[in-house]
Amino acid sequence: MPKRRRNKHTKQNRNPSRPDPLDLVHPHAAGIDLGSERHFVAVPADRCDAPVQSFACFTADLYRMANWMKECGITTVAMEATGVYWVPVFQVLETRGFQVWLVNPRHLKNVPGRKTDVQDCQWIQRLHSYGLLSSSFRPDDATCVLRSYVRQRSTLVEQSTRHVQRMQKACIQMNIHLHKVIRDISGVTGLRILRAIVAGERDPKALAQLKDPRIQSSSDKVAAALQGDFREEHVFVLAQELMLYDTLREQIQACDAKIEACVQKFPDQSDGQQPPPPRQKKPSKQPALRHELFRMTGVDLTSIEGIDSITAQHLLAEIGTDMTRWQNSKAFCAWLALCPRNRITGGKVMSSRTQPTPNRAAAALRRAAQALARSHSALGAYYRRMRARLGAPKAITATAHKLARTIYALLSRGHSYVDPGIDAYEQRYTQRVIRNLERKAKVFGFKLLPIPQTESGVS
Repeated sequence: MPKRRRNKHTKQNRNPSRPDPLDLVHPHAAGIDLGSERHFVAVPADRCDAPVQSFACFTADLYRMANWMKECGITTVAMEATGVYWVPVFQVLETRGFQVWLVNPRHLKNVPGRKTDVQDCQWIQRLHSYGLLSSSFRPDDATCVLRSYVRQRSTLVEQSTRHVQRMQKACIQMNIHLHKVIRDISGVTGLRILRAIVAGERDPKALAQLKDPRIQSSSDKVAAALQGDFREEHVFVLAQELMLYDTLREQIQACDAKIEACVQKFPDQSDGQQPPPPRQKKPSKQPALRHELFRMTGVDLTSIEGIDSITAQHLLAEIGTDMTRWQNSKAFCAWLALCPRNRITGGKVMSSRTQPTPNRAAAALRRAAQALARSHSALGAYYRRMRARLGAPKAITATAHKLARTIYALLSRGHSYVDPGIDAYEQRYTQRVIRNLERKAKVFGFKLLPIPQTESGVS
């Protein structure tokens, strides 16, 4: 049997002391593997006799970890975005002057066999030192504070909605169909009637007299809907849910006060100008918030159809006002996961679906796009045309993508938004279709000619 020839480079390739052919981009880099009880930190092997150490999750240990990395000459740190465990570590290291990279877990897929805390932190440090990791977006500290308040407010609104549903369930169990005669049981009339029921009022006619004059349903119809079986246990549930709903509304008002105070701390970008008149015919529910957002950004985001003051507040709390964090509008839409994620192999597109994302800014833009279904604007016409072609889900994504590009242009350039109108949009769309037809006809040797119109208007 002939002997196998031995490659003379085999032994050299397997030598771990051989320098890696990749160039070091961050020579003073460290990697952290986060945990619920301990954090494992890896620094370059030439900085310390024990280049991998673990620290407890207590605050004193986090400062001790920062001091140790300072002694090792570390300037930049990479960590995985694991739950919320990264938040205190990120804040402590950022205040100590480190450049902290928060990395998407999808970018840290381990090679086979690397699944211990020690090897994980070494793997993160190695990738970061060679510049193979990209940092996730995190706004400035002032925007982070605003984001915390806005997210807490959203949580409270969601919880209050659940209590409204439970109040409606208790009413149905008592055969009270209040939701069929008024639009919202959490409105002025609904809460007034529910409070009277909890207080002991059982006469349907007396309860019907509590309705607001603007309610379209007649008093007799409201009284018929309020004639029910007032069992004690259901009234007790209604009273508790109503009390919890009132408590949450008070907490929402407290959040609004914090948000207003936080927004006022942002520098004035409006140059003393006043926001343009609102596009809505009816007065805004929060005119003060609209003015503060205009002062904060220098542009009126509510001039875009589908975006109100609350939606603009959610967007600014998530993305901030500095659009230079993204290279262009395409990068901004890619961060929002509102563009196709093409998977191409062998020259064939295997999939072009958008990537699922928990991005709250993208969710706000999708809600704004869905609100354009009946809008008499260019954006509304675009949404309806895309819905006829692709269906509602893809039309919402496409319209949210257009909204994102518009918002990026406004915040990055400081321009005002002017709606071209549905007629101008339809005219441009018609001209674009005609140009496409003319180009196709020219390929086959034909020429498009308009049909002559007679004086009577019949061809």
